[in-house]
Amino acid sequence: MSKRKVSRRNFIRAAGVGAAGLGAGLVLPRFAHAQKKKTLKILQWNHFVPGYDKWFNNTYIKQWGDKNDTQVTVDNVDLKAINARAASEVSAQKGHDLLMFLAPPAAFEEQVIDHAEIYQECEKRYGSKPIQLAIKSTYNPKTKKYFGFSDSFVPDPVNYRTDLWGEIGMTPDSWDDIRQGGKKIKDKTGIPVGIGQSEELDTAMAMRAVMFAFGASEQDENNRLILNSKNTLEAVKFVKAMYQETMTAEVMAWDPSSNNRAMLAGKASVVLNAISITREAENRNMDIGAKIGLAKAAKGPVRRMGLEHVMDVYVIWKFAENKDGAKKFLVDYIGNFRDAFLASEFYNFPCFWDRVPDIAKLLEKDAKGKPADKYKVLTDSLDWATNVGYPGYATAAIDEVFSTWVINTMFAQASNGAMSPEDAIKEAEAKCKKIWAKWQQKKLI
Repeated sequence: MSKRKVSRRNFIRAAGVGAAGLGAGLVLPRFAHAQKKKTLKILQWNHFVPGYDKWFNNTYIKQWGDKNDTQVTVDNVDLKAINARAASEVSAQKGHDLLMFLAPPAAFEEQVIDHAEIYQECEKRYGSKPIQLAIKSTYNPKTKKYFGFSDSFVPDPVNYRTDLWGEIGMTPDSWDDIRQGGKKIKDKTGIPVGIGQSEELDTAMAMRAVMFAFGASEQDENNRLILNSKNTLEAVKFVKAMYQETMTAEVMAWDPSSNNRAMLAGKASVVLNAISITREAENRNMDIGAKIGLAKAAKGPVRRMGLEHVMDVYVIWKFAENKDGAKKFLVDYIGNFRDAFLASEFYNFPCFWDRVPDIAKLLEKDAKGKPADKYKVLTDSLDWATNVGYPGYATAAIDEVFSTWVINTMFAQASNGAMSPEDAIKEAEAKCKKIWAKWQQKKLI
């Protein structure tokens, strides 16, 4: 196996409508063993927990390859390169058999197979249904097609300095708490809140978390555009005030690892991020690790809700050379997901929840956590983690809005004073209307 690294970068179970795409009428795939040596080419990101890549690349794919008479290769790339690599492969109509995105890639629907049979085979083999978060992130209700297969998601808890918040007698349980407590801490110590407002993945998740908590969203449950609303205006005004009172201009130019670096360097009182921050502190024996606490997604005026931090979605291209091998790999991977969960150090959560039956016990007592129950807060993450496109599905229009940073820009322009909140929303709405029209014309929404 050859491994090429380009760069290192630095709720609720399945039910209802989602199950429709997995129902009767689908033909189960025949996952037959290869008669001769084949190859399986995979592209995915440089994982934030290095131990996962070590396990996946050096142990798991070798074991699977030996059992299936297949030479498996993995190309790991920086997360910012994934979409560009995908577009390049589509243009060439040649590339990897499996390509993993970190957000629902609905815009590529016409270039991929229907992944419904993979979900169905997993249900049949393991007697476990995918969580609704996976269905909402990979199913198109318009075309009745699964444009991807999600093995896992990553919760996005609040990471905060327990010492700083303890000194002011508060916890970041709500967005009002973050604004008020963040201001007190910044006024007292000079340490700001660290929530990005730039063109990058973490900002995209954080700004939507605020919107959803305030009762706003880009679309309704029927995937109709509703961005320009009173709730959106309240969310944008809130973030502008929070930025002015608790942050510094640095967040306007952050990249996806900036919040990690800021928290570990002691330069942020609170950030929204996966547990990669605390795991890095533990693995590097950094003293600050014991001072970083985790909390559920912050509560807003309407609800407590956040995004998944990462939504792992594998796709199999129509032009993939080894489609059958790719399908079998994904089904077998789900069967071994407990090992993946452990290798990721609780970073990758299962989309087939029952495949890690002791997940609650594992989270309640961790060998590295300080305290040992630090990660217990993630046990009910399905209750407060939702999909890009909530309350609808992750459609092609949502995919384009997400990947072109429309929402990020809307918040940033209001926060830095380049536009009024009202005008920033109107501009974002105009962009969204064009995007919706484009994909409606293509009959994908």
